[in-house]
Amino acid sequence: MTTLTGKFEVSMQPQKDESFDVRRMTLDKTYFGDLKGHAKGQMLSHVTQVNGSAGYVAIEIFDGEVNGKKGSFVLQHSGQMDKRAQSLDISIIPDSGSGELVGISGNMSIEIKEGQHFYHFEYALP
Repeated sequence: MTTLTGKFEVSMQPQKDESFDVRRMTLDKTYFGDLKGHAKGQMLSHVTQVNGSAGYVAIEIFDGEVNGKKGSFVLQHSGQMDKRAQSLDISIIPDSGSGELVGISGNMSIEIKEGQHFYHFEYALP
């Protein structure tokens, strides 16, 4: 697998209250570095009554370039937090690649440092 790292910016917009205890947001991201492009998506989350416990799922559609290869693919997010730890899985949905990214597979992790978002992206192409 090839590994890329870089920075991204994200804007999250709350959606209308659906009168149940799940929050919905739209995502708009811009990626910089060897993973270059834009992504749009939707996120569902639930924050419990216990401070520090929550969960979310999201689908994010990336369109741009990966190491100079143009195309798109879809990322699936699943994350949980409890009072002590957090877990996050972000992976490419199989067979979601298009253009020069057909057949792409891989996963991503994110890190937030001093309010800035950074990605660590591992991928493989056939």
